[in-house]
Amino acid sequence: MRKIIFTVLGILLIVVSFFLSQVIIDSKKTFKPRAEKVVKTVFTEVVENSTVPIVVTANGNLTAKQRVELYAEVQGVFNRGSKLFKEGQTFRQGETIISIDADEYSASVQSAKSNLFNQLTSVMPDLRLDYPDIYSKWQNYLSNFDMSKSTPALPAMETEKEKFFISGRGILTSYYNVKNLEQRLSKYRIVAPFTGVLTEVVVTEGTLVRSGQKLGEFINPEVYELEVAISKRFTDLLKVGESVALTNLDDNSEYKGTVTRINGSIDQATQTVKAYIEVDDKNLREGMYLEANLDAKKEENAIEIDRSLLLDGNRIFVVRDSVLDIIDVTPVYFSDKRVVLKDVPDGVTIMSKPLSGAYTGMAVKIYSEQPENTKG
Repeated sequence: MRKIIFTVLGILLIVVSFFLSQVIIDSKKTFKPRAEKVVKTVFTEVVENSTVPIVVTANGNLTAKQRVELYAEVQGVFNRGSKLFKEGQTFRQGETIISIDADEYSASVQSAKSNLFNQLTSVMPDLRLDYPDIYSKWQNYLSNFDMSKSTPALPAMETEKEKFFISGRGILTSYYNVKNLEQRLSKYRIVAPFTGVLTEVVVTEGTLVRSGQKLGEFINPEVYELEVAISKRFTDLLKVGESVALTNLDDNSEYKGTVTRINGSIDQATQTVKAYIEVDDKNLREGMYLEANLDAKKEENAIEIDRSLLLDGNRIFVVRDSVLDIIDVTPVYFSDKRVVLKDVPDGVTIMSKPLSGAYTGMAVKIYSEQPENTKG
């Protein structure tokens, strides 16, 4: 009897457990909502073709337009001057930069001048007797002959007799010998050809300077040139005298330059032409790195967009009835970040910013807060 009761209870427990499990399973059923279609927002602009200036970007380092490398043409001890011969020292035009000890050589010049004076003195009696008409001219020359000054030019010899007489006495030979020595003596002193500053110094005061030795460099710090390499495509477009915007990439300072020279030959290795831009500003220094923006030409009926918007095969995305489509375009110039395009119809709505995962036929929504019409 007891076994029968336990059996019946077991069966009832199993049946109740089954029904309870079904109730629990039914209560866990959920209905998944339908996924809503995501429509991405795009930034657009309406094309309005216009004249787009093509700006060629180039860069380089500034160099002084006026630069002099100082070399010794004579030998001697470098004397101390009124100003130190050091880097950064300024000199005005005509001021002595370098003075080399010339006492010994100066004595030989004075000796040659004395010899010329003696020769002239010795022929004066003969001139007075044989050529009284030219005597006063040569006597006046002797009176003005100053041993401490540069030898004056000989009087003009108007007749052949006068030329033969003066030359026959060796006066012409002595005169040109003196002028040659005086010219050599002037090389013991180097003067500033313009107002500038020393940028390089190789020797110091008291040094024995030898002929042909480099002494330093002297520049004009007011006017500089920027040498830039331009693609040969734009050689016919650049002109001397055109204005150029220059930018210092370190602090974004801007300067204004002018194209002063354009090389007549093309670099065979790089296929570029060198152009030289003159710029003057008190804040500039030699060796500064600047970027130049040259107005090469103006492209009619074109637009300019970001390079990232140009697809392979020279195509771009357009928006038609809230759906993306593509059209073919003609690129005419590429810069680092921008591209100039032609053959884009006016009034077409194009994407103005890249969209990740964009494809033809993609449904999009135009960003409503942007202006309706902007130039490309």
